[in-house]
Amino acid sequence: MKFLFASDSFKGTLSSRRTAELLSLATQEIFPGCECAAVETADGGEGTTDAVLSAAGGEKITLPVHGPLGGITEGFYGMLNERQAIMEMASASGLTLIPSYKRDPRLTSSYGTGEMIADALERGCRDISIAVGGSATNDGGMGCMRALGVRFLDKDGNELQGCGQDLAKIDAIDTSSIHPLIKDASFTVMCDVSNPLCGENGATYTFGEQKGGTPEILTLLETGMKNYRDVILNQFGINMDNVPGSGAAGGLGAALMVFLNGELKSGIETVLDLVDFDRRLDGISLVVTGEGAADRQSVFGKVIQGVGMRCKKHNVPVAAITGSMGEGAEEIFNYGVDSIFTTINRIMPLEEALEHAEEMYLSAARRMFRLLKIGTKL
Repeated sequence: MKFLFASDSFKGTLSSRRTAELLSLATQEIFPGCECAAVETADGGEGTTDAVLSAAGGEKITLPVHGPLGGITEGFYGMLNERQAIMEMASASGLTLIPSYKRDPRLTSSYGTGEMIADALERGCRDISIAVGGSATNDGGMGCMRALGVRFLDKDGNELQGCGQDLAKIDAIDTSSIHPLIKDASFTVMCDVSNPLCGENGATYTFGEQKGGTPEILTLLETGMKNYRDVILNQFGINMDNVPGSGAAGGLGAALMVFLNGELKSGIETVLDLVDFDRRLDGISLVVTGEGAADRQSVFGKVIQGVGMRCKKHNVPVAAITGSMGEGAEEIFNYGVDSIFTTINRIMPLEEALEHAEEMYLSAARRMFRLLKIGTKL
């Protein structure tokens, strides 16, 4: 038998790599001498760059960039080869870079993300994938585009700095000085949300509160975002309220699509393509995937759904090990996953479950493979 392990990380406890190590240990106990392979996976959120680099090889590039509040921070991205790069906007413009008491989406900027893109272009990359989860910004991607040469002008022709509170001041957008290498590059926007730029389900009202926005701040930012939308419509003929995903990352999705001609694509699908997942399924008897919690959201672009659907296409069975199962978790059975095993094996406080995550994961893996062994005897 040959097994392939392709699990997401369990946030705060187990990395994707560690789940594979524990699964390998369990398989050798139950199926001595079996062949095991592993590929790190992620759904386009935190850890995507490291997972792809681990699976596909390449070089991790670190560089000083401007953080969401303007100070210098260390950003990073991955060069998979001389022409291909993957990056997480959160490494330069992420919410975790700001203490909770300093969060204010009027003041944050995605400028550092643009600096990473420029660096990748100047190193020769022409195929760039950008994961846009975890942002601290609600600037419509203005900051990112400013770092790439786009100028956002007020009614007097003065250039704006490109933070959230500048959205309402935009009168015109000048793209004449955009980075010259952009025209020869292609950009993939790794995103699993379909929110438009404005409105009740738009960037500001859906994500702004977690970035520090009070009701008053959100009203101000929404007014500005509508102005930004209207300027884009007037100059470029695109109504971003009609484009699903344009509200991702505080409107960065819109900017990447309008100014860089970026193509919106599922995060997990992009990762699976980058790590050549389908090829790895040759000769595999069973794939084991998983994530921290399975619920009805698991079928919307999460790792276990992406892995399950790829395996279903190749008629490879899939089992998932998850920390817990919530309402609607069984829906994943329609997406190529054949069974779910939970690590929780008794009633316990969450803190205890997190503290003992590793030993409980190994126990669940052993139980799963023991059941599989029974199946070989039927």
